[in-house]
Amino acid sequence: MGSSGDDGYRLLNEYANGFMVSQVLFAACELGVFDLLAEAPGPLDVAAVAAGVEASSHGTELLLDTCVSLKLLKVETRAGKAFYENTELSSAYLTRVSPTSQCSLLKYLGRTSYGCWGHLADAFAIREGRNQHHRVLGKKVDDLFQDAYYRSPETQLRFMQAMHGVAKLTARQVATAFDLSRFSSACDVGGCTGALARELAREYPGLQVTVFDLPDVVELAVHFQPAGPQAAQIHFAAGDFFRDPLPSAELYVLCRILHDWSDDKVHKLLSKVAESCKPGAGLLLVETLLDEKKREAQGSLIQSLNMLVQTEGRERSRGEYQCLLELHGFHQVQVVHLEGVLDAMLATRVAP
Repeated sequence: MGSSGDDGYRLLNEYANGFMVSQVLFAACELGVFDLLAEAPGPLDVAAVAAGVEASSHGTELLLDTCVSLKLLKVETRAGKAFYENTELSSAYLTRVSPTSQCSLLKYLGRTSYGCWGHLADAFAIREGRNQHHRVLGKKVDDLFQDAYYRSPETQLRFMQAMHGVAKLTARQVATAFDLSRFSSACDVGGCTGALARELAREYPGLQVTVFDLPDVVELAVHFQPAGPQAAQIHFAAGDFFRDPLPSAELYVLCRILHDWSDDKVHKLLSKVAESCKPGAGLLLVETLLDEKKREAQGSLIQSLNMLVQTEGRERSRGEYQCLLELHGFHQVQVVHLEGVLDAMLATRVAP
């Protein structure tokens, strides 16, 4: 033990250098490497890629070869010269033209999240339990969602694009996790671009869905509304879900909402939902669940730290959510683990 050849050291080295891997991914996406290769009629050599992304040949070659090692690109050699093209992974998720593109999310992670994580050990993150946007932005931020920087149209649209890309990948899983056919109306609270609402409408043709979100979000949501047969089933309503009455519905949906907030605000929001519900109404909750001991689910634990550095919330376990739901009159809790990192919970409002 203790030598550079043992498994412990290799694991430590993998953890310590993990940020470099993510930066390779962020840089290649930011430079447009994957888009350039997607638009090319065939594989490109280093000189062509360097010219296309306006970077040095030396730096481009190092970046491309590292992407090959990460299985983000593939390479073939012709007459001693290397030619690069996208892998299936990068074609599916790292090009803007792909319907499953995650480019906006990666740019958000690289520009904003990465900076916040750089201050994880600082006083306001671990020592005082506060988010780090004030450090990234160079000013004090008490509430991320009320800060002018995040409410500007450009940055808000960028964040919405990131969330839309994620939602498109998970919306069908969420919509089909349970049989929701008994409901004729739904309210997607904090539904952002309406990606989940469209999938709910597609799965249940008789379901009327209201997307309820802040006025500036509703205003920008027009950028994400393609015409389709479900358009007549979906309506947008503007308001603040902590302050304003919620639209009437038989099913309320909270998809990746509660993990943003402190326990006090979670109680406040669930109380508002409960007040809007009649007995028999449903609440569909979608989050990333921690294991009950909060020691084993590595991805969920890391995501919980992410909530600390970027919001005021955290991830919670199934037991914690069930206690919260039951406290506000929601029982008969069912849980389904979706593919990837999300879990869905369906509960029914009972008479007080």
